[in-house]
Amino acid sequence: MDDLNFGTRDKRGHYIPNGRLELAPIWSFPPKVLKLLKWLPGYFFPWNAFLALTAVAYWHFIIPDRSVLAHLTWSWPLILFAANAASLFVVYGFFELNMFVLKRQGTRFKYNNLFPGEQKSDVFISGNQNIDNALRTFLISIPLWTAVEVLVLWAFANGYVPWLTFTENPWKLAIVALIVPLIHETHFYAIHRLIHTPFLYKWVHSIHHNSVNPSPWSSLSMHPLEALLYFSVGVWHLILPSNPLIALYQLNTAGLGAFIGHLGFDRIEVTEASAFGSHAYSHYLHHKHFEVNYADGVMPFDHIFGSYHDGTKEADERMKVRFRKKKERIAAKLAKLAKQNAQ
Repeated sequence: MDDLNFGTRDKRGHYIPNGRLELAPIWSFPPKVLKLLKWLPGYFFPWNAFLALTAVAYWHFIIPDRSVLAHLTWSWPLILFAANAASLFVVYGFFELNMFVLKRQGTRFKYNNLFPGEQKSDVFISGNQNIDNALRTFLISIPLWTAVEVLVLWAFANGYVPWLTFTENPWKLAIVALIVPLIHETHFYAIHRLIHTPFLYKWVHSIHHNSVNPSPWSSLSMHPLEALLYFSVGVWHLILPSNPLIALYQLNTAGLGAFIGHLGFDRIEVTEASAFGSHAYSHYLHHKHFEVNYADGVMPFDHIFGSYHDGTKEADERMKVRFRKKKERIAAKLAKLAKQNAQ
């Protein structure tokens, strides 16, 4: 496919899709029914439907009976860890291999026209982004993902929180399952803004932002504290009326679904003549500019708090004005402190 039929490239060769990112029409008032109906399939397919199916597969083939979950032993948590590691290796590895190693799509629809392997940096182990990202993923993030998962399932199995059944509570559980992506984004926004505060950014979140040009392996490349905060999204299902299957869906959305915002490509080619949207642009802009798009685009938090970037030149200008005002405020505070110290 010719990606220039769908976007342009700047002087550095970076791909910019046509149009602009828009707030999800579920927030439109008065409601825009036709626009909402057109948007809804993209909310479910392909990613959320895929992640929900992975939870169903886990439940039927990996998660043991409730009587087993009620006891914290080594056996079933290790099996769950192996399942998480294997699933992530297959899902992330598929996209990493095809798009970043074999480069079957070339740089078509790729936001940054360079590949991480072409950019060595001493902030990574051996200067290699992919090795650093993979090690942090498998040695830090997956163990913490599994630990939260084990504690949530154990709490359900022991009756510490209500285990609602689909037979007795079909509509209540259907609503909770439906809003799993919204819960994920709300939680992500909250902890994301927290770890962008200066101290936590320097000592915690900067590790993730070292991957300015992200690939799937960048998704869960995190400091342990960030990974723990990120996967604590599972705790929502110890508060909401829920079911362990939906809690698995929530945690798989965080674990297996994290690669979506780090694909680095605007469209994924299926054939020479067809492709589907990746939904990666919003989070790519966050990695590019650091202080925009803290959420992923469905929840309106960035619109409310003035950090939304829709991918247009106008948004670039608004961002520059905001950054300039921020620098001026910092400079004014420093000048005031210097004046006080001098007195």
